[in-house]
Amino acid sequence: MADTKREIERKYEATDDTRLPDLTRAAGVDRSVHRGLTELDAVYHDTSDLRLVADALTLRRRTGGADEGWHLKFPVAVGIRDELHEPLSDDLPRPLAALLRSRVRHAEIAPVVRLRSARDVHHLLADDGTLLAEVSVDRVHAERLAGEGRGTTAAWTEIEVELADDGDPAVLDAVEKRLRKAGIRPAQSSSKLARALAETTPARNGEKPEKDTPRTAGDHVLAYVRKQIRAIVDLDPAVRRDLPDSVHKMRVATRRLRSTFKTHRRILDREVTDPLGGELKWLAAELGLDRDQEVLDERIGSRVEALPATLTLGPVRGRLRAWSAARRTGSRRRIIDVLDGQRYLDLLEALDALVDDPPLRPAAGKAPDKALPRAVLKDYEKLARRMDHALEHPPGPERDTAMHEARKAAKRARYAGESARPALGKPAKRFAKRVKAVQSVLGDHQDSVVARGALRALAIEAHAAGETAFTWGLLYGQEEAAAEARERELPEVWERASDPALRADLKRR
Repeated sequence: MADTKREIERKYEATDDTRLPDLTRAAGVDRSVHRGLTELDAVYHDTSDLRLVADALTLRRRTGGADEGWHLKFPVAVGIRDELHEPLSDDLPRPLAALLRSRVRHAEIAPVVRLRSARDVHHLLADDGTLLAEVSVDRVHAERLAGEGRGTTAAWTEIEVELADDGDPAVLDAVEKRLRKAGIRPAQSSSKLARALAETTPARNGEKPEKDTPRTAGDHVLAYVRKQIRAIVDLDPAVRRDLPDSVHKMRVATRRLRSTFKTHRRILDREVTDPLGGELKWLAAELGLDRDQEVLDERIGSRVEALPATLTLGPVRGRLRAWSAARRTGSRRRIIDVLDGQRYLDLLEALDALVDDPPLRPAAGKAPDKALPRAVLKDYEKLARRMDHALEHPPGPERDTAMHEARKAAKRARYAGESARPALGKPAKRFAKRVKAVQSVLGDHQDSVVARGALRALAIEAHAAGETAFTWGLLYGQEEAAAEARERELPEVWERASDPALRADLKRR
């Protein structure tokens, strides 16, 4: 994987005659060291329709400076980006190309803008010589290489303040205070590329396009569908980079999307959505190969760590690690193979085709306050039937199974409420929140069921190896008690979620 750096910086407007103020007067700065002038030559790449720019991503090949090579930047927050670096080469490095695949698909990536900058660099240091920030005055010349405005040039000067690695962001605030006192204001463009495109794109006459405000039930459902598709595409590079919780979040997006197709069958034609739902189920299963084992490891591991040493008898931690490793599928490599595969790419293309030409049914044209409550309440009714079935069973395996089925129905009803929230407002929000509470209780109960099965297996392995099974039995008892607590809690949580006033509020919208 490419080298990654967290870039935290701020940009400011300047002119050719702008002079930096005395930044040693900024809090925490002891001295400023001039590092000289550097010539940078960067060619920014994108698709012909600027898909990367649309998602605030930048891809460039830069020569000059200490970090010449290929750079790919992902937005994290305002003024914060993750920069991935690969060595200089003629062609786009494969690791970076893979991170762009969910967005680029089959489109060609080619040069769109060239930026040549004369960078005058200053280092701001603490009294012990620690680098706090790098301040540069950049004189930029931009040339449009493709698309509208091809051959057009622009030039400007800007100041860039970049926080040192592991630096305190308060330094940026202190420096900005000094810059503002000198009359230097933050830049309007978030990046050099954005400014270059803005200044080299021909102005268009006419009115601004109207905002695409959802009006019908179909509009609202499609807006939610687009949001989940967007999440899958955005999370693809995060999964490839193995960022925390990225696999789980991507899996949730696939489930939300699949659930939406089921909930809104009166709005979207199931002849189109059912096959997509099947492919989304496949993707979720691939993403979940090791996720369930991770959850189980965390649950049992936390219980082991909470035990006093006097109750941890035998090689408990070692056996847990060995047991977990034996059940790992090596899915990290498998997940990457799935994301690189044609089946996944075909799914993304099919999802785009769905929203580009949605298979709307007559109910899609209805007012959202008429069509959406009906769909949400239908999912609620399914949940209610499963809850009644679960609660009528005495504790035991049959009840465990029934509660697991109710959990799946609760998840779907919750997603239905969330998808309707933009149209139905607070009633949908309250409904989704209370159903989520039911889902959480049922989910924790199911996790306990799975954990007890795992603990029994661990106890059998320990016994067969001549080890004491005492600790595994103790943990089994803790999980049994946790499950009983969830079962006692469930009726009250369900009573709140099944409040007739909640459903009445949905119908009145």
